[in-house]
Amino acid sequence: MRSASAASARGAQAPEGRPGEYLEPVGVETGRWLFLGMDGRLTAYLPVAGGVQRWTQDRPGATRWTGPEFFAAPHVRFMSLTQGADGYVHLLGRRARRRADGTVTVDIVHAIQYQTGRPLSEWRGLGNPYKDPEAARKFGRPSGVADASGTVHVFVRNGAGGVHLRREGVGGKWQPWEDLGGEQAVHGLAPAVTASGRIELLAPARGSALHWYQAEAGGQLLRGQDIPQVPVAGSAVGLETARERVSFYWSDPAGGIVAQRPGNWPVALGSATDDTQLAAVRTFIDGYDCTVLAHRGATGAIMLSAFVNESEANGVWWSDTGRRCVGGPGLAVDAYGRVTLAAVDESGALWISHQTEGQGLALGDWYRI
Repeated sequence: MRSASAASARGAQAPEGRPGEYLEPVGVETGRWLFLGMDGRLTAYLPVAGGVQRWTQDRPGATRWTGPEFFAAPHVRFMSLTQGADGYVHLLGRRARRRADGTVTVDIVHAIQYQTGRPLSEWRGLGNPYKDPEAARKFGRPSGVADASGTVHVFVRNGAGGVHLRREGVGGKWQPWEDLGGEQAVHGLAPAVTASGRIELLAPARGSALHWYQAEAGGQLLRGQDIPQVPVAGSAVGLETARERVSFYWSDPAGGIVAQRPGNWPVALGSATDDTQLAAVRTFIDGYDCTVLAHRGATGAIMLSAFVNESEANGVWWSDTGRRCVGGPGLAVDAYGRVTLAAVDESGALWISHQTEGQGLALGDWYRI
């Protein structure tokens, strides 16, 4: 069990200490950024220049939120967020620091929010598997996922085009870095976890997508068959859509969206998108087990779709939500089972819309936090 550090970074003002100061939105590199806590409240995170901002719902289902609170993360970029079954939210990032001699040191860092509304832990370094300065400098951007036991797995594209993994061990101690192999991988690795805790990983690459999987929860990551599709780097997301079966969704270079289950043919889902990450959740709508997808369209507006799990071949219809966003949208299911959509506008303000009562998936009015 991890323990919160006494040196936890408290919610601070912006770096210069001016309340309400504009901080340039940077956005999440991979993973979700809207989470449901164990107490039923939603939390939204926005990586910004110099750290991360956080908004917290006042109570389950409320339209009043607290924030943004600013948590400093010096020299940290390319953040990825994930949540374990224990409710802990894990923040991962790539830290690059310039030494006095002009050389740059790169490592991966990790912080935790243990409970909704509580401070983040301190940022802890997870290191870099390379001792050679040039190889270490090319170490890429982290993507993380937590399995059913809460064990965090961190995946990073290395300078050789392969993938490294580091995972927690017993008692919160971290195991050594593992080289999973691979070739020509780019950034935007997309891990996913099943209800049993089994992990799969999709790695966009030049000319294909690479796939790894666990045969059982807690096992070694095994190399699967390459997928002869080319996802746009940073767009892919994975979701368990049937028992022990993961579907991956991504943007293709032509600007459309693709659904892919390893071992099956890809399915084109239409819609015009940009290169930001898709958001996906699984929920029941009108009694049907459904997948909900959201993405930023080519015009900058959020597009939304819902369909029965794994029925993409029957056709997918998209609706324009009328809300523009910076970066990819956030999706979650709130304490009352409502699909909740989140967007950040160009000013850095957070906007929220909840599913309304009635048939199908209809969203209520947007409100600004």
